[in-house]
Amino acid sequence: MTERTESAERLARPLIRLAKLVGIGTSYVGMSDDYHEIEDDVLVDLLAALGIDASGDEAIRGSIKHIRDARRSRLVPPTVLHTVGEESRVLVNGGVFDLPKATITLEGGEDYGKPLAYGPGDGSKAYVLNDRFITTSSVIIPADLPAGYHTLHVAVGSRTQDATLISAPARVELLDEMKSGHLWGWMAQLYSIRSGNSWGVGDFQDLADLLKDAKRHTGADFTLINPVHAAEPVSPLTPSPYLPISRGLVNFTYIRPESIEEYQLLGKESLAQVEELHASVEPLNGDAQVVDRDSMWRAKMHALWIIFKLGRSPERQKAFADYCQAAGDDLEGYATWCLCYDKWGAPTRELGNWEQKFTKESPEVQGLKQQFPDTLNFYRWLEWIATEQLDRAQREARAAGMRIGIMADMAVGVHALGSEVWWHPENFAKGATVGAPPDMFNQQGQDWSQPPLSPIALENTGYAPYRNLVHNMFAHAGAVRIDHILGLFRLWWVPAGRKPVDGAYVHYDSEIMLGILALEASRADGVVVGEDLGVVPEYVADSLSKHGLLGCAVEWFEQRDGKFRAPSDWRPYALASVNTHDLPPAAGYLELEHVELRERLGLLTEPKEKVERDAMNEQNAMLEMLVRENYLDADFADHREAHEQDIIEAQYRALKGSPCKLLAASITDAVGEKRTQNQPGTNNEYPNWRIPLADGKGDVVPVEGLFERESVQRLAAIMND
Repeated sequence: MTERTESAERLARPLIRLAKLVGIGTSYVGMSDDYHEIEDDVLVDLLAALGIDASGDEAIRGSIKHIRDARRSRLVPPTVLHTVGEESRVLVNGGVFDLPKATITLEGGEDYGKPLAYGPGDGSKAYVLNDRFITTSSVIIPADLPAGYHTLHVAVGSRTQDATLISAPARVELLDEMKSGHLWGWMAQLYSIRSGNSWGVGDFQDLADLLKDAKRHTGADFTLINPVHAAEPVSPLTPSPYLPISRGLVNFTYIRPESIEEYQLLGKESLAQVEELHASVEPLNGDAQVVDRDSMWRAKMHALWIIFKLGRSPERQKAFADYCQAAGDDLEGYATWCLCYDKWGAPTRELGNWEQKFTKESPEVQGLKQQFPDTLNFYRWLEWIATEQLDRAQREARAAGMRIGIMADMAVGVHALGSEVWWHPENFAKGATVGAPPDMFNQQGQDWSQPPLSPIALENTGYAPYRNLVHNMFAHAGAVRIDHILGLFRLWWVPAGRKPVDGAYVHYDSEIMLGILALEASRADGVVVGEDLGVVPEYVADSLSKHGLLGCAVEWFEQRDGKFRAPSDWRPYALASVNTHDLPPAAGYLELEHVELRERLGLLTEPKEKVERDAMNEQNAMLEMLVRENYLDADFADHREAHEQDIIEAQYRALKGSPCKLLAASITDAVGEKRTQNQPGTNNEYPNWRIPLADGKGDVVPVEGLFERESVQRLAAIMND
């Protein structure tokens, strides 16, 4: 039998001890239940990515001592977590006879007003540091401390230190409507659903209309949309919404120019220019083959510049200024990066490129901002307008009666050459990217090319980058879906220049990150959904459940050993759906569109006949479950080609048979679309994230009348039954 744990000899090695000291996993069990130990050179590279020297035996010993000394020399950790309603203790380092004193400044700036008691430490033996014995005591944080981001002030003798004190609810509470039942909504790729007034790509006005119509005509309470994080300012635009430039800001290419307040003030000549620009891309709305973002943006950006140059009323200018002040450094970083991109070209990894040569403090960057103040302000203004329009869509959804409204999607990370990494490089690990280890679908593993947030930087900053991100997501939405929720526990890091297989898991403080989610969700009366598909370690599943986070139940994945589970056996705390954006819509899946596509793209690793046979066996097992659970007539299962729509609707009836608290219906399924939005393992070989919404005949389906279509009404009737 293969050893599944590291030996005592391996665990005693200094390199292994150093890696574990900072949260780098030195072994793991893969999806196929296979055990792996991480090679030494991979650990050395990942330690270097965290700024830790492990280049030799002496360096390793020195790094271990440095880290331990640093942790013992500080009075308290820079970030501590408290659970509202429970008493907690914060360990304090000090001399043998030292007693700590502590006070709390609340988030709003006022003093907590109550003395804090202290108690014993953790019982560990004294640590010798600079010929002094360091022992621990504790400060007691009372149960009645309110929720918020507070500051803990600690004094020991003449030394003082502050820590970010995050006081968070124990869990994300269900909405009242979900406690004794469920809510349902739609899943949509915003860019793919155009109206007659779009500029070739779905936009925030289309989103507002989509949300209101969904509630009015189908009774839905939310719409899950693709991530709308900030993108590049100049074409070509990255198609994937999961590779953003900045996660904390909004994608301004989704602006509808005609919905800007100042549009109504355009003079005759300017109005004619904007209308002509719109007319130049209007034919894109009828293209059923591909979404052309670049043509759209070249025309729309010109129109937006015309509106920007018109100016604003004093009231609107004040609103703009207030927004810029509130958005602060994040907005300034993104706007500056956009200006540099605009004037100096796209960032690259070449040594002479501006992003490699200059930092935000460089005189050249400051000079560019002084040279082009209008362009810099234009990018600030675009972000303001985009935020206004996204917020308006959410307000109108809630006003129409939607309980949740927008369910926003949070990407795993950001583009390595984007504004977040350039403006705040200290927040990211250097020399590593995020990915996934090998599994049955990707035997070489995956590299998503995104630099990971440094767990060390997160702790030292009170988790400010993550706090701001979650807060900004809930500012525009009633629910947040977090892609790859396992990343809050551990992420697969791949050292630069290595294959994805040559990586390791790096662990994060999930309790703090889940606490932040609970705090921000409670303030927004919101819901959190974590994408937890695949193999989830038991401790992760337990933690998500304890914190009240919903996972994902995808009907096509709810199977084991070739047999599908009855929906009644699914877990309640989940968002249930038939499929995902990485699978074809229901009609395409039944017609083996995914097999045909993978064969056409050369992605099959086995003979097509075998893959088709396996896919049909899977379909047979699905139909067997639907018939067994009385969601589908057995005769329909025997004549599937003539009853494709009945089978699709049966899959949605099955969703209704689950105890899941949220149910999601795909708009692509409702209209008969067959093409997948994203084919993993491809880039430009397939138009990923560029498939317009079309029906089974290949005709474009616009926003207007979408929810009044017979097929959509039939699916909505099932969800409302």
